Amino acid sequence: MANEILMVVEAVSREKNVDREVIFGALEAALATATRKRHKEDIDARVEIHRKTGDYDTFRRWIVVADEQEVLEFPGRELRLKEAQARNPEAVVGDYIEEPLEPVDFGRIAAQAAKQVIVQKVREAEREQIVNQFKGRQGELITGVVKRLERGDAIIELGAAEALLPKAAMIPREGLRPGDRVRAYLEDVHSAPRGPQLFLSRTTPQLLVELFKLEVPEAGEGLIEIHGAARDPGLRAKIAVNSKDPRIDPIGACVGMRGSRVQSVSNELGGERVDIIQWAPDPAQFVINALAPAEVLSIVVDEELHSMDVIVDESQLSQVIGRGGQNVRLASELTGWELNIMTEEAASARGESEATNAVQMFADQLRIDVSVAELLVREGFMTLDEVAYVPKQEMLAVEGLTEEQVDQMRDRARDILLTRAITLEEKIDMAEPAADLLAMPEMDEHMARLLASHGIKTMEELADQSVDDLAAIEGLDEERARSLIMAARAPWFAGQGQGA
Repeated sequence: MANEILMVVEAVSREKNVDREVIFGALEAALATATRKRHKEDIDARVEIHRKTGDYDTFRRWIVVADEQEVLEFPGRELRLKEAQARNPEAVVGDYIEEPLEPVDFGRIAAQAAKQVIVQKVREAEREQIVNQFKGRQGELITGVVKRLERGDAIIELGAAEALLPKAAMIPREGLRPGDRVRAYLEDVHSAPRGPQLFLSRTTPQLLVELFKLEVPEAGEGLIEIHGAARDPGLRAKIAVNSKDPRIDPIGACVGMRGSRVQSVSNELGGERVDIIQWAPDPAQFVINALAPAEVLSIVVDEELHSMDVIVDESQLSQVIGRGGQNVRLASELTGWELNIMTEEAASARGESEATNAVQMFADQLRIDVSVAELLVREGFMTLDEVAYVPKQEMLAVEGLTEEQVDQMRDRARDILLTRAITLEEKIDMAEPAADLLAMPEMDEHMARLLASHGIKTMEELADQSVDDLAAIEGLDEERARSLIMAARAPWFAGQGQGA
């Protein structure tokens, strides 16, 4: 019997490439289960196999509970402290008290419990090995073969492991079939008791980056830096590159001789057209490069809103925007700036409208002549904050303004801003958010009252908001707005999961 155990351990360990200790543990669990089943009473059992000889000892055990526990939940498995100390004076609550039991015959259970537990343990060990093997490769380019298709998703064989390429992460209309060899980006690796553990993507912009590193030696060696990529999978993509070595032309190196390198990347992505963009440290120049070959006349940068107004000639408008807005959308994703494309006429009309509104606002709020308000706007002052808090010398430098006028305007602007702030705080303090909004994850009382002061009093009302609507509230940025909205929408997704 002892030899039989050692033979099973050795054979399974070698065949499945699983640590011997895992197999011993599986056998001990199987023998313990068989021991418990042999007794009519609900008992707990432990089996210990001697690793060198294959012999094993069996013990019945009880967990020690406090004397105050009047009713034992599991009488066959529990002992009160007083009874336990009668057997072992050093016993404390939480310890186990054990006594030897007659071991069950290994041969009788070999075909049943042992087999089931071993298979389960081996499977768990194999899955853990896969996670450990690929965890360090997350974010890499992976090559595999399509093994089968399941409800539109592709199972990709990676040697001894399998990975999931979801339908949503496939390039549209590429039509993968079993036996096809594919490259994909290893997007996620995580442990799970069942189902896939390795998740691939062929739509992520990172796949484009990794393909260029593979096809362009200078990029793989770090001589050419890749600053980001944006994709409309299967149709068009943009990638920003820069050279650390002034002797290397980054765009030429990525294109390759007669376009060979970029063509290889394009072929791998189902014919996706790839624009290679020269990265620039100046955001405006980077945007101009990203919109090429369309010509940009001028750019107005709004640092606060992280947006740019891009002015182009009427004849260039359709080229800059691209079919279905594709070109400007990819340029926006690549550069990280919100881009507003407009013609000179539209920009001029917008500028005039904003200037007119600013003049009227200054005249009304600061109680000054329209001529003085126009003078402020011509010098670039557009908000009360600018009048109140820019250095005084900048306003004194405006020809036509006296120091007395400057002081009066600055005092009035500060008074207005202070009054607004006080009113807003009072409005926030008086707001009454609903209990579910207050109890939300990531929510604090001030934020809940701020939302309630803008008419968003319940979790459901918050879930119905858009990021733009929420980010327009003073004191909320886009990232915080997005986080709050997703937290409010969590019950929607939980409901879907339960219904599935």
